[in-house]
Amino acid sequence: MSSLNLDDAATLLMQLEATDTADLTMLREALTDLAFENRVPHRAQPFVARAARVLGTIVNGTAPDIPAAFADVSTAIEEAMRASEGSVSPSDRIVARELESTAAAVTASVPAFSLDAPDVSFEQKRSAQHDVGIDQLPDDADRDLLPDFITESNECVVNSEVALLQLEAFPDDEEAVNTVFRAFHTVKGTSAFLGLSRIAAFAHEAESLLSRVRDKDIAYTKGCADLSLRSADMMKALLVSVETGLNGDGTLPIPDGYHELLDALASYDPKRDADGVMLPVAPVPAVASPVALIATDDLLPLRSSSLATSSAPLAAPSANTTANKARVESNADATIRVRTDRLDRLIDMVGELVIAQSMIAGDDLFGAGKHHDLLRKVTHAGKIVRELQDLSMSMRMVPLRATFQKLTRVVRDTSSKAHKTVQFVTDGDDVEIDRNMVDVLGDPLVHMVRNAVDHGVEGPDERVANGKPRLGVVRLHAYHASGNVVVELKDDGRGLHRDKIVKKAVEKGLIESDKGMTDSDVFNLIFAPGFSTADQITDISGRGVGMDVVRRNLETIRGRIDITSAPGKGTTFAIRLPLTLAVTDGMLVRVGDERFIVPLTHIHMSFRPEPSMLSTIVGRGEVVLLRGELLPIIRLHQLFDVRGAVQSPLDGLLMIVGDGDRRTALLVDDLLGQQQVVAKTLGDGLGKVPGVSGGAILGDGRVGLILDVTETVALAQSHEPSPVRRDRQDAA
Repeated sequence: MSSLNLDDAATLLMQLEATDTADLTMLREALTDLAFENRVPHRAQPFVARAARVLGTIVNGTAPDIPAAFADVSTAIEEAMRASEGSVSPSDRIVARELESTAAAVTASVPAFSLDAPDVSFEQKRSAQHDVGIDQLPDDADRDLLPDFITESNECVVNSEVALLQLEAFPDDEEAVNTVFRAFHTVKGTSAFLGLSRIAAFAHEAESLLSRVRDKDIAYTKGCADLSLRSADMMKALLVSVETGLNGDGTLPIPDGYHELLDALASYDPKRDADGVMLPVAPVPAVASPVALIATDDLLPLRSSSLATSSAPLAAPSANTTANKARVESNADATIRVRTDRLDRLIDMVGELVIAQSMIAGDDLFGAGKHHDLLRKVTHAGKIVRELQDLSMSMRMVPLRATFQKLTRVVRDTSSKAHKTVQFVTDGDDVEIDRNMVDVLGDPLVHMVRNAVDHGVEGPDERVANGKPRLGVVRLHAYHASGNVVVELKDDGRGLHRDKIVKKAVEKGLIESDKGMTDSDVFNLIFAPGFSTADQITDISGRGVGMDVVRRNLETIRGRIDITSAPGKGTTFAIRLPLTLAVTDGMLVRVGDERFIVPLTHIHMSFRPEPSMLSTIVGRGEVVLLRGELLPIIRLHQLFDVRGAVQSPLDGLLMIVGDGDRRTALLVDDLLGQQQVVAKTLGDGLGKVPGVSGGAILGDGRVGLILDVTETVALAQSHEPSPVRRDRQDAA
């Protein structure tokens, strides 16, 4: 049957039944030869290959529906005949995919072999690995260039995702289309150059889809947006696969859904968009675009890859002024990459330099006042060291822009799943914080934003019934305040209901009643592990998991979170963070023979009390009356077992720390002055000490402990002495 053509195959198929196994097998082999020996036009090959593959399921008895399988084979042959005449022209990707699948089906009866067997050739390994969803780095892959490729490609994908969300809100934004198109084009060219053919093929299909949008062949509908965003996710997964192979044995796992998404891109038909037939994701109800991205700053342009084969620069996704463009281009030209471990090492060494300089400046030699010239030189050196420290710290500062951009996608996906229309407004994404803090801040913000959309914002019908617009609003705002970075998350939804929270807390045994509890105290109950007031558990949230993790993660970076809410008006979460973890601005205080550093961000004021201000209340202990407010007094010398300290508050000073209804008075002997110190961990010998976040080397060479104010207050309330003194004595 080697001379069989498509007309003969169609005629023969009409004469065969499922029991004619021998004839069906020969017909399958003949169709396979047609497809693989190029005896039909290239555009007809995928249809012939599909007919051969389906015939194989009939012969092997694996076809779930025999009549449907015969109909499928007949349809495939008819499509192949039309393709031969030029009326059907599938993409090259569909051709390759069908041929690949048919080849696998034809060779499925070959006995299995072990990939580790010594007599297995490399080509056999590659073929077998492909069948089981595994790929391999090319033998000639440049492993020195791959890390840069991964980093820069990830930047391209992240920025393209932002442009895709911008495009969904404003479908006529041509610059956004160009941004995404060029991002995938850059990844395609670079991956092809490095021999990563799978990534290049996928980027080509994603680029082709955006090319159709750019050329006005198709509209950027919701289905097209879903497919494009899924493509960005798949590209991230492919880059992770390359990183896995680079750090391992070169094996590249193929992400789940790769082939299906690839085919969906190649065969995307906007006419079938509404039913979701062509999409690899579940269809969503047809609603207006669920997210309208509003940012106060223009989106940053993508940096062209240093590895890219295309020399075309990547365009900004939105219009910008000439001055801003010039500024961005100037900054891009002056940018180089520095390994983070080297940067961290530099900051550590600058910290040591600061400590050394402070020890020199604090030497008793200068206290005598006899070496004026030397003192002037040391003071000048100290000024330079401080400037160097500020500069080195700024090198590790990164803007919150990337974090905010990721949350835009979170709002879009969550609102789609929850069938809500939500507008996400961002402001202050150019505010910078320590790079190490950004990583810790990301997950808490994702959880909080998801909760705001799923639980906070009502559904459209409920909002209309309550006199609100159908479109809910979630706002994310970052700004500087009192030496801190504040990130506020607001929604205009239901708000927190005090009675509901109290009822759930009583049921869980967290409290007996809310007597004497302020709204802030009640709202903070939502941070208890497993606490949830959700009426219904969804696949998004509602199981009471996450808010406790949010608070723990924020506490690790010395941050705190405050909640304000009003029923029916919405909720505001305010996260306060230090600018950096490497340096602490604090007040150096003396307690007996010890020195403690209290972070300035927690201090309100210090004063020496009058006898009339002091009293003792049953159940609350010592308190001080300050401006009509009773504040508990914590004796640090008792808490940390410090000898030789002031016993009476009348002889010492009271330092007011904390916020709102949780303010407390710390009893200290004296204030020694404000200092900026380099924070150090206490080391493995002491480990984690309650009430202490770290230590710092002071100018006289002694170690001052940096207090964790929140833990210190909690420690005092639990009446458990800290083991600092005992551990220090043991270490000595």
